[in-house]
Formats: sequence, structure tokens, C-alpha cells
Amino acid sequence: MTNKAVAIEFTKMHGIGNDFVVINATKQSLDWQKEFITQLSDRHFGIGFDQLLIIEPSQQADFFCRIYNADGSEAEQCGNGLRCVARFIHEEGLHKQNDFTIATIAGVFPIHINDYDHIRVTLSIPKQTEKTLELALPNNLGNITVNVLSLGNPHAIVKSPALESTSIHEIATAISSHAYFPNGVNVGFMQIQNPHHVRLRTIERGSGETNACGSNACAAALSGIQQKLLSSPVTVEFCHGALSIEWDEAKELLTMTGPATRVFSGTILLP
Repeated sequence: MTNKAVAIEFTKMHGIGNDFVVINATKQSLDWQKEFITQLSDRHFGIGFDQLLIIEPSQQADFFCRIYNADGSEAEQCGNGLRCVARFIHEEGLHKQNDFTIATIAGVFPIHINDYDHIRVTLSIPKQTEKTLELALPNNLGNITVNVLSLGNPHAIVKSPALESTSIHEIATAISSHAYFPNGVNVGFMQIQNPHHVRLRTIERGSGETNACGSNACAAALSGIQQKLLSSPVTVEFCHGALSIEWDEAKELLTMTGPATRVFSGTILLP
């Protein structure tokens, strides 16, 4: 960190309402302090975002994406964020082909851009740590059954008959802080509409409730498929749009397809 502020160009983007600040750091190394990230993520005093996405060089893929949550903690991967980074890379001419790879600390993710409304991300082979788990929750919340999966980042999926329930945040906090999840967990509340369509609300580690979460959508769809409640492809509907999730069991391939939207660009000063 130098004594002189550094001017950094950024682009604000979102994937069906899950919003990000994307920064190209392929030509320079930047030092991101937690205090600066939280200041930047503030929606009243900063730019405001769910995650900060830093594009860096990679030795194992075409690009590396470092992901910070709004509270300054680092995340393993982000499905909606990867689509936004993919559009940025392609639109800015950093990679001119429609197929390339982006690495995160969770692994390498193949990308295919049909158009900017249909960007496909192939996720890591899911690792289901436990098919079902019954947790005893504090504060008289009782017991709750969750489906636990890891897609490079951890997810707990709860089947819910009513997504408008006011207790969702209290339940999600209790699940994420449970001793079973020492590093927290992304909690998804899934309401099944039919075997190919679900509604979902997601409370993310380090960011709170977000308008959408790509990896949680994948976890929700896959948990339903594995319980034979859903069939691929699955449309996962959030409050501001939907994602298409496909699971090829024979090839063990999980893909997510959806849009990435560019909002505006600007310059910030990195102290």
C-alpha cells in the first residue's frame, strides 16, 4: 500500500439483481484492505454491491477472479458473478472467443457466451457432504431439515411452502451460525412450483439476502433432482429474474445459464 491514492476504473454489473463491482487487475497488483471493501460496498456512502470481483492473471485458466463479500471476507466462487466477469472479459476484448475459462479459489470454470442474455457456466462436480441433515435451532425455532451440498462454496437448502415468511432471516442466521457450519453457509429457501420450476430466496454468507445467487440456484436445483422432486432442466426463479440449471448425471456436469447486465462505469481512489 502506497501513501498516494491510486485511481482504479470499475464497472458496476448485476446478474438478475445480484450486483457486483468488477475491476480489471490483469496489469497491476492491488492491495485490498477489508475496511476499504466494506466502505466501498456501503449502499449509502460507497458504490454498493453484494460482491467485489477482481480479475487477475491465472496460470491454470485464462483468467482468475478474486471474490470479496460485502463484509470484506473472501468467497470461494460466485455463479452470477462469473457470468458478469465473463461478459466484462468478452465485451472489453480481453478474450475475443466465446469460450474460455475463469478460475477462482474453488477451481476452474468453463464459460460459453451465446449472447449476453445467455451465458453458460459449468460448475465444479458437486460434492454432497450429507444428503439430509436435521439441525436443532436455538430461540425456540425447533428442528429443521436441510440438504447440504458443496459447489466450491457451501450451501444448505431448505424446502419452504411460503417464501414470504418473515422468519426466513432468523432461521437462516441460526443455520449459518450452527456449529455444523464453522465457516458459515449460504442458505437457500426453495419453494417447488412443479418438477421443472422452483422459486428461491438466498441469504449469503458475508452479504445477507441477495436478489439472486447462481451457485445457490444450482445447489437448490440439484438437491431437488437428487431427491427426485425435480427434473433437469430446472428454472430457478428469483425476485428479478430466473436462471436455467441443467444436470447431466451421466457426465456429472452441472451448468447454469442466465444473463449478465452492465450498469455503469467509473473511477475510484484506492488509498
